Amino acid sequence: MKNELDTIDRTLDEMLVNLGTIVLKLAAVSKTAAERRALAQSVHQYTVCAERSSDPRVQRLRAELEATLQPPVRLVSSR
Repeated sequence: MKNELDTIDRTLDEMLVNLGTIVLKLAAVSKTAAERRALAQSVHQYTVCAERSSDPRVQRLRAELEATLQPPVRLVSSR
């Protein structure tokens, strides 16, 4: 039973890595407000699913995806 649960856990982690990679690619091309809203929803859903994973790849993707939702930083110089 333990081996079966471990296998399921590893399989879910692999699926999360694949899904996170896809969402990260979508983040790179999301430009419109509707696309950004859909991206935010996808990132939120990924975060919920990834929350209990101990796989470092899943957690790295989670952090990268959350970072895509941050507004871009603009540098302003004053004279």
